[in-house]
Amino acid sequence: MANREALRDLQTRLASRLQAARAGAVTASWLAVTAGGVDYLFPLSQAGEIFPLANVQLVPYTQAWFLGVTNLRGGLYGVVDLALFISTGVKLARTEQSLTESSVVTFGATLELNCALMVDSLCGLRKPEAFASSSLPPSGSPEYFGNRFTDPEGIPWQEIKLQSLSQHPEFLSISA
Repeated sequence: MANREALRDLQTRLASRLQAARAGAVTASWLAVTAGGVDYLFPLSQAGEIFPLANVQLVPYTQAWFLGVTNLRGGLYGVVDLALFISTGVKLARTEQSLTESSVVTFGATLELNCALMVDSLCGLRKPEAFASSSLPPSGSPEYFGNRFTDPEGIPWQEIKLQSLSQHPEFLSISA
């Protein structure tokens, strides 16, 4: 129970920091998340709200990475497992416990897409100064991959351009 409360506190703090960053009070550029053991960065200008993963209704005859739909603040949102979508074909061992600790991040309102990405954990906000180096995405990467950043500890972070992802044909085609 304490873990759930700590997770809610973290989500609340991140949501308020996200709002402050949008208002210009904080100069962060990305929301940092982990999905399937890989670290990702979502541009704050393209990311929406953060919610705990709850009450996802399965939709038959859809891709394995499309978890279903959920009600977020009175709106119906499709939920995509980011790790499964990016690494199609790779089976991830998900337990009930890991799903209760997962969150969903919606696309920003300017992208006009009622969709949320399921991530395993939230890692806070990041500024460009938080990284030691950056490089172009690896060769053969999808067009929604932005630059690859490396933090001072040598951990790589892959930027996901949510606007490009929201227009990617495979992402928009959920039928199996």
